[in-house]
Amino acid sequence: MSVPPRYRAKSRVDVSGEESRAKAVAVATELFALTGFKGTSVAAVAARTGLSQSGLLHHFPSKAVLLTAVLEERDRQDGDFLAGSAGPPLGWAAFDALTALVARNSARPHLVGLFVRLAAEATEPGHPAHAWVRQHYSGLRQWLSEAVRTGQERGEIAADAPVESMVRTTIAVIDGLQQQWLLQPDEVSMTAEFEEFTRTLRARWAG
Repeated sequence: MSVPPRYRAKSRVDVSGEESRAKAVAVATELFALTGFKGTSVAAVAARTGLSQSGLLHHFPSKAVLLTAVLEERDRQDGDFLAGSAGPPLGWAAFDALTALVARNSARPHLVGLFVRLAAEATEPGHPAHAWVRQHYSGLRQWLSEAVRTGQERGEIAADAPVESMVRTTIAVIDGLQQQWLLQPDEVSMTAEFEEFTRTLRARWAG
């Protein structure tokens, strides 16, 4: 799960342009999703990309830089999907956009696996993705908080709706559904479960 561009940190690595860089990011995404950051070697990424190890390190000086590129590309794709051409959705539209993203992610298990695995690993302060994970959740909370407050101003969402609780619960539901779906994809429907959750929110807190 990601956030609209306005709520993301600015990219430090440009992964567009060179075909070899883009391919390396795609390969690294798959490997990080399967074996995590610690279990993925630069040599393995280089071999599957068709580059020498020194060639890969020319584009990405370290495995941490490669991980940053992977995470930022994931954020870019999901953020652009959420925002569309009209900017970040606010009010109940933000929850509709999240539902659409959950449905989209149901067809991208490698990206869901990447997030779930790295988010767990990166709770350690020394992990290369630690700062990214903190920024990810900070941006997500900022966006959804603004979405709920805007909905309250518009009269879409009840004025006494608990903003912080709605935001944190929504994030927890998405994260929990992703984990359960990866474990039991044939038994858990992320989309259906999240749609039911948002219906419950609307029934309780509609303006």
